[in-house]
Amino acid sequence: MAEQKKILMIAAQKKIEALRMASGLTLLDDAVSIASMGQLPEGPEAAEQLEALEFADVPIEAVDAGEGGLQALALRIIDSDVVFCV
Repeated sequence: MAEQKKILMIAAQKKIEALRMASGLTLLDDAVSIASMGQLPEGPEAAEQLEALEFADVPIEAVDAGEGGLQALALRIIDSDVVFCV
């Protein structure tokens, strides 16, 4: 059996699409996490994806654009095996 990978999804421009892609990645049995540049949008489309991600225990963190937030994000990128930025 293959080793579990750490997948980081960065939701930057198309945040709903990033949530949708992260939901699909949970089917791989890899560790998926999401870093959102700023707050996630609200509405039924976001709520549907967030519900699926909560069910799959995917951690979601908002990243502050300040230096401390970007430094923490950089460390998460280095620690990940795969990074998607959408």
